[in-house]
Parts: sequence; structure tokens; C-alpha cells
Amino acid sequence: MSGLVQQRCQLHHDREAVARCPECAKFYCRECVTEHEERMICASCLRRMTEAGPAHERVALRVVGRVLLAGGGVFLAWCWFFVLGQILLKLPSQFHEGTGVLDAFLW
Repeated sequence: MSGLVQQRCQLHHDREAVARCPECAKFYCRECVTEHEERMICASCLRRMTEAGPAHERVALRVVGRVLLAGGGVFLAWCWFFVLGQILLKLPSQFHEGTGVLDAFLW
């Protein structure tokens, strides 16, 4: 705490600092800080935090995005294997038995 006594406000150099912002780690006087979520935060950090939106909304959007990406990946994999299966079904039965169709190409 002895370091705080010697500090001056970042914006008002003639005033004694009473708090240190936990976000930017700068010292401020009583007029420059406000209490937010039980912490003393400077105005610029508070503005930046409120403009970004609540953290839980960003997390929810991130989770929804990941679920949609995973679902899209599963759907694309299903489409790929469905098309591959349709191609294999259209091959003649001699190809599956190993006789007839490829003999001309192999010998």
C-alpha cells in the first residue's frame, strides 16, 4: 500500500491516486474510478468492457457456432459416404466378384 500513497492520478497529475484499475494497472483519483462488479475500474476500461457485451453472450455464441460446425461436418461426411455408396452400388456385380470387368485391364 505504500506504493499507492506515492502515486498520482493518471489523468489528474496534481491529485493523489486512491485506486489502481485491475484491467489497465494504472492509478486513478476518486473521480476517475467507479465500482463495477465489486471492483474499482477506470472509465476507459469500463467503457471497453460494456461495449464488448456480456461475456456469457459471447460464450453462448461460441458454443452455438461450434455445435453448428460439428453438425455441418457430420452432414458433409454423411453426404460423402452416401454418394460413395451410390457409386459402389452402380458398379456391375462382376467388379465385386473380381471377374470379368477388370480382367481386360489387368492382363
